[in-house]
Amino acid sequence: MSQNNSDRNSLMSQQHEDFRQYCRDIPDFPKQGIIFRDITNLLKNGPVFKRVISTIARQYQKTRVDSVVCIEARGFLIGSALALYLEAGIVPVRKKGKLPWKVYRANYDLEYGQDQVEVHQDAVTPGQNILIVDDVIATGGTVCTVVDMVKKMQGNIIGAAFLIELLDLKGREKIQDIPVFSLIKY
Repeated sequence: MSQNNSDRNSLMSQQHEDFRQYCRDIPDFPKQGIIFRDITNLLKNGPVFKRVISTIARQYQKTRVDSVVCIEARGFLIGSALALYLEAGIVPVRKKGKLPWKVYRANYDLEYGQDQVEVHQDAVTPGQNILIVDDVIATGGTVCTVVDMVKKMQGNIIGAAFLIELLDLKGREKIQDIPVFSLIKY
C-alpha cells in the first residue's frame, strides 16, 4: 500500500475509532452517585493518545489558534499536546492560589460542589484566537467561567474542545455561542 493510501486509511479509521474503550468508569468517585470517567489508560497508551490529539487537532487545523486555554488539571494534558500540534501557546487556568501574579478569579459550580479558578490578567492579548480545552464537559460550570474570563480579556474564542462530553448534564447549553467539539460522548 502506498504511503498516501496508508495515511488516508489511518485518517478514516481515526474518525470512526471508539476511544471509550480506553476509558474506565469508576463509580461513586469523588462522591456517591458520580461516575468518574478515568482516562489514565488512554493517556498511557502512546499511539492511542497520539490518535486522540490528532483527531481533535484536525477540527482546528484550518483556523489560526494563537493560544490554547487549558483548564487544570487533566485539561493541561490534553491542551498542551493539542497546542504543540497546532503550534499555539498555552494559557493555564489554575485552581485558586496557584498563580503568582495579578489574576482574574471566578467561582463556579461543579456537578458535585463548588470551586474557584484563576488566570493571569495578561494571559490573553485582545483579539487573539483562543481555543478552550478541558478533558470533560459535564454541567458546563467550569468552561462557562473560563469563557467569561477570556471574554474579559477580549480574546476571540474560536471554540471549546473536550475529550469527553457527558450529554445528560447538558454542559454545552451554557456556552451556546461557542462551537463545541467533543471526541467521546457518554
